[in-house]
Amino acid sequence: MAKNDFAVAFNEVIEEKQLSKDIVVTAIESAMVSAYRRAVGASTAQHVEAKLDPDTGAVTVFAEKEVVEDNVIDERTEVLLEEARKVKEDVQAGDMLVVESTPADFGRVAAQTARQVIQQRIREAERSNQMEYYQRQEGEIVSGLVQAINAQGVTIGLDMKAEGVMPNNQKIPGERLKLHERVRAVVMEVKDGTRGPQIILSRAHRNFLRRLMENEVPEIYHGIVEIRAISREPGARAKVAVSATQPGIDPVGACVGMKGVRIQAIVKELHDEKIDVIQWDADPVVYISKAISPARVSGVYLAEGDDAHTATVVVGEDQLSLAIGRDGQNARLAAKLTGWRIDIKSLSEAAGDSLNKLKADTELQAMLPQAVEMIPQVEEVLLKKAESRAITPEEFTALAQFVDRVERKLVPVVEEAVVISSEEVESVKAEIPVAAYEMPITESGIKEHIINILTEAGYENVGQVMLDLKVNPNKILGLAGIGAKAIQNIEETLAALSFPEPVKVEEPVIVAPTPQVEQVPLPEKQVERKKEAKKVVEKDEEDNEFAKDGVSLDELFQMKPEMFQTTNADEESSDKKKDKKGKKKSVALEYDEERGEVVSRKKHKRGDDDGEDW
Repeated sequence: MAKNDFAVAFNEVIEEKQLSKDIVVTAIESAMVSAYRRAVGASTAQHVEAKLDPDTGAVTVFAEKEVVEDNVIDERTEVLLEEARKVKEDVQAGDMLVVESTPADFGRVAAQTARQVIQQRIREAERSNQMEYYQRQEGEIVSGLVQAINAQGVTIGLDMKAEGVMPNNQKIPGERLKLHERVRAVVMEVKDGTRGPQIILSRAHRNFLRRLMENEVPEIYHGIVEIRAISREPGARAKVAVSATQPGIDPVGACVGMKGVRIQAIVKELHDEKIDVIQWDADPVVYISKAISPARVSGVYLAEGDDAHTATVVVGEDQLSLAIGRDGQNARLAAKLTGWRIDIKSLSEAAGDSLNKLKADTELQAMLPQAVEMIPQVEEVLLKKAESRAITPEEFTALAQFVDRVERKLVPVVEEAVVISSEEVESVKAEIPVAAYEMPITESGIKEHIINILTEAGYENVGQVMLDLKVNPNKILGLAGIGAKAIQNIEETLAALSFPEPVKVEEPVIVAPTPQVEQVPLPEKQVERKKEAKKVVEKDEEDNEFAKDGVSLDELFQMKPEMFQTTNADEESSDKKKDKKGKKKSVALEYDEERGEVVSRKKHKRGDDDGEDW
């Protein structure tokens, strides 16, 4: 049967609204039920259902009615027994049965009555689909056309006929968008509103830069290069720390691209925003030195404690303005990127502070005699600086060495304090269950994004996190992306965990049986020889206290070489060979008259066992 006009229109609605066929059919059937109730005045307590044929558009209504034998008083709720048995043969009077109840002119009436209901149901299904789709797109980049620009923000038309709103504070400062211009933005939040889903878009969030780099740099998308941290001031400048997950990969070069092609595409998208790509390093000193780039750093000195999490960065006089940046922008971005409070000082300022520390601390002077010797030279250079006189490069080098010696010497003092508190750490560690060190951090129940931050920081199990929370909570709080709410989530989650007590198993003591050595009787001759040797040794030891092996040192030097030749041992070995082989070979030396020389000849035994006949 060929499809009629209804089927064509039905398919057009499905394609236009981007809805599934079942959703549209269910919406139409529900609308037909409402139209039937209005048309005949049926009660809402009565069970009514409708069936739609998508090909023809024919609607059939079924209603539940009571079976009566003779007279039907109300056709809306009663049906004759004869008509009911056409549907079900074994039905009886008084039973309830669902029968067809489509009115005669229901098609025209239903079309007028159900139009508004159908539109409402389709609109609700459309909003539900939009909500589910864009909730999955949170944190991802979407593309759309600018539809309206007002004082509150920009309205952007998206796929599936959805609309997104970009507030003014989420726009890139200085960027002017035009109507019907295609723009890209990241989905920040999706909320359910009365008029459909409210989709909040952003081009100023750091995740927008993250997703752009994933799209432009294949190594980041495939996980070869990893973005460790991002700090950004939209429209002005951004810093990105990257690291390689495989050896032999240059992460900075991969992000910049050949002749800067990759990074330039991102800069153009961000309205000419400058981007500094640096290599992440596990050492805070190296990491902070690179984060201050493009300024060259003379030294970085960390002051880490309960209240202080500060890094003092010393730069040359000519690098000071570059390190601070315009209105302190470079220093702010470096602090956000590394998670450290950064204090930037010029070399002369740092030398003055170090000089005051050294003069005020007598113990430090005793520890640093070389620095004390440099005090006059440093004072002279600082005086020249105060009088705006020229300072030679050698004098700047001397200042850098002085600052480094004074600041570095403070590090062993901090290490000593850590060693002193190690006993406290061990006592706290003993209070943590052993099972906590066996539980991976991924099974703790902490939020996924917090787990990712802790894993990057080197935490592998729950025990490590519990230990640092009790001993040094600022270590976790200082991680990039960890705030007060994250700490609260970690503490509440770990407090709810329960660990089974270890079961002590007593190991059975295994006593090894004493091996029984079978005593093999020695031959009588060997027994007699051992007894005689023992007597000789005992007699010699009594004669000389320096005797060894039954022979005194005096006798040892008086012995002749012939006395060391073996006799009994050779006889015993020859006897054994004779017993095994049954015959004995020997060599005799004879003079050969024909040759005129002595030759050796083998002799074989042919006589009795006494060996006289050969």
